[in-house]
Amino acid sequence: MILTIEWTDDGVRMIDQRLLPTREVYNTYRDYKDLAEAIRSMVIRGAPAIGVAAAMGVALGVRTARARSVAELDPQFQEICAVLAATRPTAVNLFWAIERMTGVYQRARAQGVQEVESALIDEARLIYDEDVRANREMGRLGQELIPGDARVLTHCNAGALATAGYGTALGVIRAAVEAGKRVQVYADETRPFLQGARLTAWELMKDQIPVTVITDSMAGHIMRKGEIDCVIVGADRIAANGDVANKIGTYSVAVLAKENQIPFYVAAPVSTIDLAIPDGEHIPIEERNPDEIRTIQGVAVTPEDARVANPAFDVTPHRYIGAIITERGVARPPYDKTLRAAAELGEMISKRD
Repeated sequence: MILTIEWTDDGVRMIDQRLLPTREVYNTYRDYKDLAEAIRSMVIRGAPAIGVAAAMGVALGVRTARARSVAELDPQFQEICAVLAATRPTAVNLFWAIERMTGVYQRARAQGVQEVESALIDEARLIYDEDVRANREMGRLGQELIPGDARVLTHCNAGALATAGYGTALGVIRAAVEAGKRVQVYADETRPFLQGARLTAWELMKDQIPVTVITDSMAGHIMRKGEIDCVIVGADRIAANGDVANKIGTYSVAVLAKENQIPFYVAAPVSTIDLAIPDGEHIPIEERNPDEIRTIQGVAVTPEDARVANPAFDVTPHRYIGAIITERGVARPPYDKTLRAAAELGEMISKRD
């Protein structure tokens, strides 16, 4: 399994996804502010992976705070959480992880600084383990939707690199292959950060799963020719009504799939469901640095003074989505009921465990 992130005695170790596929470089982060910058600058990306990184960042910040009492630690803890929360606004797993770590902090604080630190490290490790298990369960459930001889289109990267391991959308593809199905993948390049061309293709080639990279603008042509059997993508936030925020360009793919009568699926853990948001209009959309559009790996591709827009995500309305695959079951319309049931089941199991 590709190792995206891990907790070590030295700090949080992560593969630098900005350098893939040409260089495989692992960095160890010993300061939570450096880890927060790694999230912001997309050393690590993908909603579940961001959640794991945020949890480990909280634990790392407390471990290095050197507070002599909980009263001294309290304002430092608030600052740690605030710095991490300010990194990426769209991925709800970030805020879910910080909230969960805050709950652990509050429950452990009466026992002293050492106990708080130990409890937070244990929780960060637990979040990591839970994510891997959730991804494998999503794969098991979701692969039932994949035909025996499938040509699958995916957008962005929702694989091991976007999670603690195995992947969401690519986890479903991996599980289908493991079940003996013959799967061929078309990977949208996913401008401007090229997650499909750089990351999805790299992952699938490592697993010897056939993959063809196409430009984003080719998706409709490939669909019209009858070369796609289904589409599966990940998600960064899912509203209560089933509207899905995912990497920019996902909405266009969903519309094209609908026009060509191709099933469009989303795979995401229940931690990505935000029941506090009624619909996609309320999901914050991150606007990133225009230079990500102006250049490709440092090479200018626009006039220097060209005006540029760079929204990192778009919202796909729930009417385009055939099913949302979670580790608590495959949700189908009406999503306002089935997603709530999945999220509440996940919360109930979490509290029981």
